[in-house]
Amino acid sequence: MKLSQFGAKFSSQSGIQVLMDDLGAALAGDSEILMLGGGNPAHIPAVERYFQERIQAIASSPLALRKLIGTYDPPQGDQAFIQALVEMLNRHYDWNLRPENVALTNGSQSAFFMLFNMFGGRDEEGGLRQILLPVTPEYIGYADAGIESRLFCANKPSIELFGDHTFKYHIDFASLQLNENIAAVCVSRPTNPSGNVITDLELEKLAARAREVDIPLIVDAAYGLPFPGLVYTAAKAHWDEGIILSLSLSKFGLPAARTGIVIAREDIVQALSRINAILNLATNSFGSMLALELAQRDELLTLAAQCIRPYYRAKAEKAQETLHQVLTGLPYHLHRVEGAMFLWLWLEGLPITSQQLYERLKEQGVLVVPGHYFFPGLDEAQKQAWPHCRECIRISYAQDDEKVRQGLMIIGREVRKLYQA
Repeated sequence: MKLSQFGAKFSSQSGIQVLMDDLGAALAGDSEILMLGGGNPAHIPAVERYFQERIQAIASSPLALRKLIGTYDPPQGDQAFIQALVEMLNRHYDWNLRPENVALTNGSQSAFFMLFNMFGGRDEEGGLRQILLPVTPEYIGYADAGIESRLFCANKPSIELFGDHTFKYHIDFASLQLNENIAAVCVSRPTNPSGNVITDLELEKLAARAREVDIPLIVDAAYGLPFPGLVYTAAKAHWDEGIILSLSLSKFGLPAARTGIVIAREDIVQALSRINAILNLATNSFGSMLALELAQRDELLTLAAQCIRPYYRAKAEKAQETLHQVLTGLPYHLHRVEGAMFLWLWLEGLPITSQQLYERLKEQGVLVVPGHYFFPGLDEAQKQAWPHCRECIRISYAQDDEKVRQGLMIIGREVRKLYQA
């Protein structure tokens, strides 16, 4: 059976699928695996308790249960949740949103597939319009989201080094080019994998550059502001009609509910809703019904600020302290943990590749994510010319603190062997 060009793109395994398969196999196996890979959020007791009570309340109400399992939502998503979300955001931000500015999707991953291919790809004249990632490394899930090959191009960052074995990526505006082939700019804030939070000034400058050439700036805030709020540095939530802001309920504690939220101009929301109708008929109701009262009471914001952010920040501090201890004396750099739930470790001059280190750690019962997957938009020649791509690994600290500590100790031991060999 011969596949189309589009079908052939998905007939071979992508990087994200390989990693998800490894994670699934580890979870299904009998051996004890220290899960420092993957993006699954932590199980926060207070958050899980709330959702347990909410599920019980829905199950005990015939009308609510019927809405949950027996009624299609419109392609734009659950109207009650959208209305509550708009009212909540307008109470706290000067955005002047209307319900027509919000669409729900079955997870933010599907939102990005729709957005990237709405703006990027072949135009009517056959030219390729690309999505620019202004600072790389970037989210692994973008890499295979384009129907058209070479949908992405990326800008290498400037790197600021600090004396305590830490560093930070910045947008290199001097080399950033928004030419006629760029259809949109996309940046995650905070960034998966590095936890980098581009500054408010960088965001404003990037938005201004996009406005000058009349293209959208897509801001992926799946870990960020306004919620779930995993930002540990000074930063503000920002939206205007030149920005497409993508939010998610996953890192709020509902990854299985697959609820993405897109805030954008009305015409963009209309287009997303139409694509939703074609791809999914309707969005699922589970996440929006569980989070409805949280939005109505502003608790999407207060729980994020008072419970979820402090929980992850405390875990981040413990993990950083342990990692610095186990790598003492080695040539390493840790990206400043400004947000998200990951440590991004740069092992300068690593004698083997990050993929080979990943395999060695897997044999020791520790799963991380090799860094070379996180550079979508750079071609192979660019990656080969930049050793940094092969010298980094992503480590999640979302799981149990003791298991994270054990995993970091094994990472330290294996890395020390490599440098001392």
